[in-house]
Amino acid sequence: MNTRRDFLRKGALAGMGMMMLPELARAVVNRQNGMNAPKISLKSEGVILFQGDSITDCGRNRENNVCNTFEQLGGGYALFTATQLLKTHADKQLKIYNRGISGNKVFQLRDRWEAEALAFMPDVLSILIGVNDFWHSLTGGYKGTPEIYEKDLRALLKYTKDKLPNVQLVLCEPFALRGGSAIDESKWFPVFDEFRTSLKKLADEFKTVFVPFQSGFDAAMQLAPARYWSADGVHPDLPGRQLMADMWLEATGLK
Repeated sequence: MNTRRDFLRKGALAGMGMMMLPELARAVVNRQNGMNAPKISLKSEGVILFQGDSITDCGRNRENNVCNTFEQLGGGYALFTATQLLKTHADKQLKIYNRGISGNKVFQLRDRWEAEALAFMPDVLSILIGVNDFWHSLTGGYKGTPEIYEKDLRALLKYTKDKLPNVQLVLCEPFALRGGSAIDESKWFPVFDEFRTSLKKLADEFKTVFVPFQSGFDAAMQLAPARYWSADGVHPDLPGRQLMADMWLEATGLK
């Protein structure tokens, strides 16, 4: 039986059915984060670094180290977000990098953190990680759990703040779209939701910006089915990448 909260949530999502993506992103972020949530401030020639797994990687050229280029940024939400940031904040002359690597889990981020995160001395560090920490427990022999994910990510965030006390962190919610070809609901849920809960817990604990990607896609599926946004339910297609960029820009206050 649906709870009253489920009923109200579904009603709120249905009310977003006629919105355009930027409006939908604004409504979702405001509902999930509230008006007083942390925001990002930019400085001149500030460095923004995107980190994560294949959703962030998205075919980038790992040999290219030049900021603000198509090759270095890849073809995913990091590119879509960077393009908007570079246009809107041209006066800041931002330097934007992508160091996502396909297949990564939290412990693999840690293994390369000095060279591919801390060495960039980012002013803004955006992290999207978690889907593989769950998915590979089904397909890759990884013995991850929500508890291991939370413990590893908390340690990584603490280490990062110890080394870069002034860095502004953006934590992005891992997501899965019911109806995608890779999503077997009987295997994914409710365990995957525990990873999302852990991420939000850490965002609150470290007082970071929180990007509610799952809520954004849940709302977007009132406009079009899951496979419009992401054929496999994990890796977004073009409209899903744009939605992610809209959500990121809204949550950070940099739209």
